[in-house]
Amino acid sequence: MPSSLLLEVPALADFNRAWTELTDWLSLLDQVIKSQRVMVGDLEDINEMIIKQKATLQDLEQRRPQLEELITAAQNLKNKTSNQEARTIITDRIERIQSQWDEVQEHLQNRRQQLNEMLKDSTQWLEAKEEAEQVLGQARAKLESWKEGPYTMDAIQRKITETKQLAKDLRQWQINVDVANDLALKLLRDYSADDTRKVHMITENINASWASIHKRVSEQEAALEETHRLLQQFPLDLEKFLAWLTEAETTANVLQDATHKERLLEDSKGVRELMKQWQDLQGEIEAHTDIYHNLDENGQKILRSLEGSDDAIVLQRRLDNMNFKWSELRKKSLNIRSHLEASSDQWKRLHLSLQELLVWLQLKDDELSRQAPIGGDFPAVQKQNDVHRAFKRELKTKEPVIMSTLETVRIFLTEQPLEGLEKLYQEPRELPPEERAQNVTRLLRKQAEEVNTEWEKLNLHSADWQRKIDEALERLQELQEATDELDLKLRQAEVIKGSWQPVGDLLIDSLQDHLEKVKIAPLKENVSHVNDLARQLTTLGIQLSPYNLSTLEDLNTRWKLLQVAVEDRIRQLHEAHRDFGPASQHFLSTSVQGPWERAISPNKVPYYINHETQTTCWDHPKMTELYQSLADLNNVRFSAYRTAMKLRRLQKALCLDLLSLSAACDALDQHNLKQNDQPMDILQIINCLTTIYDRLEQEHSNLVNVPLCVDMCLNWLLNVYDTGRTGRIRVLSFKTGIISLCKAHLEDKYRYLFKQVASSTGFCDQRRLGLLLHDSIQIPRQLGEVASFGGSNIEPSVRSCFQFANNKPEIEAALFLDWMRLEPQSMVWLPVLHRVAAAETAKHQAKCNICKECPIIGFRYRSLKHFNYDICQSCFFSGRVAKGHKMHYPMVEYCTPTTSGEDVRDFAKVLKNKFRTKRYFAKHPRMGYLPVQTVLEGDNMETPASSPQLSHDDTHSRIEHYASRLAEMENSNGSYLNDSISPNESIDDEHLLIQHYCQSLNQDSPLSQPRSPAQILISLESEERGELERILADLEEENRNLQAEYDRLKQQHDHKGLSPLPSPPEMMPTSPQSPRDAELIAEAKLLRQHKGRLEARMQILEDHNKQLESQLHRLRQLLEQPQAEAKVNGTTVSSPSTSLQRSDSSQPMLLRVVGSQTSESMGEEDLLSPPQDTSTGLEEVMEQLNNSFPSSRGRNTPGKPMREDTM
Repeated sequence: MPSSLLLEVPALADFNRAWTELTDWLSLLDQVIKSQRVMVGDLEDINEMIIKQKATLQDLEQRRPQLEELITAAQNLKNKTSNQEARTIITDRIERIQSQWDEVQEHLQNRRQQLNEMLKDSTQWLEAKEEAEQVLGQARAKLESWKEGPYTMDAIQRKITETKQLAKDLRQWQINVDVANDLALKLLRDYSADDTRKVHMITENINASWASIHKRVSEQEAALEETHRLLQQFPLDLEKFLAWLTEAETTANVLQDATHKERLLEDSKGVRELMKQWQDLQGEIEAHTDIYHNLDENGQKILRSLEGSDDAIVLQRRLDNMNFKWSELRKKSLNIRSHLEASSDQWKRLHLSLQELLVWLQLKDDELSRQAPIGGDFPAVQKQNDVHRAFKRELKTKEPVIMSTLETVRIFLTEQPLEGLEKLYQEPRELPPEERAQNVTRLLRKQAEEVNTEWEKLNLHSADWQRKIDEALERLQELQEATDELDLKLRQAEVIKGSWQPVGDLLIDSLQDHLEKVKIAPLKENVSHVNDLARQLTTLGIQLSPYNLSTLEDLNTRWKLLQVAVEDRIRQLHEAHRDFGPASQHFLSTSVQGPWERAISPNKVPYYINHETQTTCWDHPKMTELYQSLADLNNVRFSAYRTAMKLRRLQKALCLDLLSLSAACDALDQHNLKQNDQPMDILQIINCLTTIYDRLEQEHSNLVNVPLCVDMCLNWLLNVYDTGRTGRIRVLSFKTGIISLCKAHLEDKYRYLFKQVASSTGFCDQRRLGLLLHDSIQIPRQLGEVASFGGSNIEPSVRSCFQFANNKPEIEAALFLDWMRLEPQSMVWLPVLHRVAAAETAKHQAKCNICKECPIIGFRYRSLKHFNYDICQSCFFSGRVAKGHKMHYPMVEYCTPTTSGEDVRDFAKVLKNKFRTKRYFAKHPRMGYLPVQTVLEGDNMETPASSPQLSHDDTHSRIEHYASRLAEMENSNGSYLNDSISPNESIDDEHLLIQHYCQSLNQDSPLSQPRSPAQILISLESEERGELERILADLEEENRNLQAEYDRLKQQHDHKGLSPLPSPPEMMPTSPQSPRDAELIAEAKLLRQHKGRLEARMQILEDHNKQLESQLHRLRQLLEQPQAEAKVNGTTVSSPSTSLQRSDSSQPMLLRVVGSQTSESMGEEDLLSPPQDTSTGLEEVMEQLNNSFPSSRGRNTPGKPMREDTM
């Protein structure tokens, strides 16, 4: 659109922008429609695409108002402008976008209709395919059931009938295959634009299998018909052959009689005539040789089929008769020839015959050797078998000739005397007659032996070769069957592989099903079997043919490609299942918005990347904002209320105020979280949290964002119980965190938590209680408030509980509940949290005498000294006072609207307090909670190691230490105030609360009091070092005194001749021999215990001193940085201090607002440190901080990440 036209008609710019956006969206939608392909024949894929098309059509309809608005805007523009060019452009664009809209809508509808038709056609094709595969299976089953049966007419006729029936069935089943092919061709023709590989491959396999079955049936039918014909002809051929044998035998007898006539050799003409007749007879014998072998072979087959029957006996007799007559006929023929050839040169003829036989035997041996080696495939070996069968028939034919010749030589050598041999052998003449006769004998005998040896050798060679052929045929047939089966299975597997959808198109819930379907284990067995058979053939010396080798190579290549495809598919599915499956964290990626990105470390711990500032941090951006908002609550002067209000805000942000105890227990039981000492990894935590928040979303869909809540709750649990980001927390820690912030009655929470650490008998010992209290105290510790609740050492609280139970070794639930009702100092924050929650909606019909708020919302504080004097929670927490009211006057707190009975009770208390003086309240102080002694006495309780803490100089320890110093200063000023008093507490407790509060306000102004741990950073440098040095010196002096006292007692003991005292490291001493010995031993034991306690304190204080040195070094570095850098690294005065820390597991650098870890020596330091003028010290600290960071307040916020590189 011309720019001049846009200047002339400014409204056209907005119209042009809206038109362009809608046009681009329609173009993109049209491209998506055209690019979406489905697997033809895959009903699931087609249904999914139909659902997608339906959703796309709904999106199009939802955008129709946008089109109508654009058309309306165009009409308004045309009405408002008189520029003809602008009107023409608007009209053209509206027509184009309407046409484009209609075209896209038509494409969608056509595609949807096409998919519905494809679904219908695919369903029909799949049904037809199932029927075709069913008839294929039936045909294969019948073919496999055929076995080599009896070689009888009945059996062959039965087989012919079965074969013809199968051929008839195949003609009927051809209809099913044709229907499947027609439907497949329709799918291939009508939906060629989509993926038709599955249909094509399945159709090819069906047709190939069908053609193979047809071929086998036809070949079987032809072979059976031929066998049937031979069986029918066999009796006739046998009778005909026996008749010919009888005639030939008669002719042979006549010739034999003629050859034995005397003086026959002198009649040469008669000899020639007889020789001609013999040649005619021999020709007929050779012409009937093949007939004889065929009859004998078929007769043997029929005999094997008729074995054991009467017919077999008759047939055997007839075959034996045939064989006998045949042998006799051949022998007579040979004898006739021998007699006709007999003359004076008979030995020469015998010599020539033997030489001819030797040459023939050598030729046959060479011929047999040339048949080697064994062929490399079944057809080649089958051909070799046929050739060798003909060779064996030739040997069998030649056998009578050889035997007859050898017999003739034997008879000749036996019957001829030496004189006859002498006449026969005339050369050379110089030899004497005896020697000539011996040479003839030796020559004939040697040649006869050679012929006999070569004949036996040839027969053995033939038999060995036949054995090799038979074994090769068996193995090659097995190999061929195995390769055919493997080829079929590979084809089926390739069809399945071709039907695989891209992993990106699969539904997340179906990933596990697709993983289970990708299995090729049976194929592996087939491939191994084929390769084993090929190796066996090689071992036997059989070299496979090029065809078989290429087939094996092709099968192995296809198998490897299939393996690679399956492994790649499994890897992709595993990666998709890992990244997007039910056990993945992918759904949590939506919990952050740009420029933030949620990333996962190798141990599955999430961290967050800010692409705008190129920084990383452990805390979720919303969690960082939440921590920053908690800084506003630092104005609350009382730590229990301050902690409870922070936890309440955190509880709401995590939506745990919606979670009932029963729902939490159901989720924990569903995930089988029963072993409280077992660690939970990140995925287990996420799965359990997802179950919890999914149920909450069903009940409060408008309040719960599951990914955000799961991610933030995981973030909070890791901040509390896994500051080192190891990726594991204990089950007990997880339960403690969730149950503490869920919605339930206070005592129900106490019962559940006690049950988790109690034994099967319902009792709990000190160790188990220590584990529970340790996990509980981590919650305020993470907020930097642990110092006000007795510090991190839970041993005093455990000792307090068991002292309450009269020092029993184990306590039961009732005693634990009674102790918890006293609100022990380490757990007082939890009941206060419940009161804060109850007071949120409380509305009191009273007016605040300070800020004049009416009605009072939240906590109401009523004076028990003045009538009708009330203070709201804002004024009370901030320390505001009204004229005429003294802060040491007693007050009572209400978290719910008062009743008339409570009004009367308070009136009576006010009236009573009118007559009491300040001295009375000073003599009757009582605290509103159960205090615990925080001095380190005895051994520390066992601290679980599953949630590792950081080193001495980390952020946690420093913040907690500063918080402890702040608590110390508040206590030294008398400003520490218990904030857990309920309306049911005694008047003295309330008096003490209000009195301490008023004294703190009267003595110092609010501005002079420290408002957060960060305000006392600098005061540590001037106070802590000298204080610790004095404490260490005192302890060392006391230790030296104790050692001297011990040495003195030991010398005194030795001087009196008693048994020597054991050294301090030893265990219990020996039994005392006298009362004096017992006293000394008891005194030594007490000294050892005291010495051990002091040494433990000294070690703790030395460690604390090292911490202070590192903290002060860091503080100096911060104070020496320039003003510009202070803008980035400065900390807000009213918030918990922040610091940069590094994870132990090489994770990204980050800056976090976290809880603190108090050194266990804080209570000892509080007791041993001398009193100081804290107000003056704090004023100096405030002045120094203001001079160092004049503009830091209000500009820097806690938890804001520093710019740093990602590891």
